Amino acid sequence: MRACVGLLLTIAALPAFSQNPRTYTNKLAPYVASPARVVDLMLEMAKIKPGETVYDLGSGDGRIVIAAAGKYKAKAVGVEISPKLVASATAEIERAGLSADARVMQGDVLQTDFTGADVVTMYLETKLNAELRPYLEKYLKPGARVVSHDYPVPGWKPTRVEKVEGRVMHTIYLYEIQPYEIQPPKK
Repeated sequence: MRACVGLLLTIAALPAFSQNPRTYTNKLAPYVASPARVVDLMLEMAKIKPGETVYDLGSGDGRIVIAAAGKYKAKAVGVEISPKLVASATAEIERAGLSADARVMQGDVLQTDFTGADVVTMYLETKLNAELRPYLEKYLKPGARVVSHDYPVPGWKPTRVEKVEGRVMHTIYLYEIQPYEIQPPKK
């Protein structure tokens, strides 16, 4: 009897272990949805213009992607590692009629090319923001905006910081990518 129970438990556990292991080992931050007031302020602070491209890193249920495409008429791309959240967000995008302008792709934010992004939003921990910084500096052009919910980007000076009160206090950081200074040739 014990052998049967053990075999059943092993079989029941197989689907979880047969999935792509990156889905579990590369989970970079826990999923915590941003409150609607925070989403609104993040997008307002970014000053999104129609047609601009917005990337939401760790997009979760897609609420920022949907708001950016719907309210601001942006091209919005979410990057999310969880296949369940990608499926859920994709369904919400379809329900909102925004499939032409918004999508959420499954992927690792540390392996994503942000070339062409005008705005990047994120709700990731400070340590991950520090890991992302070189990628953001590599891919984003001068004038691009980065908006981070609750966690700063170490080494960057925000151009604006706002607080949102609610059950808990939230802090929104806005960063603007500056043109690189061209160093004169050494003599």
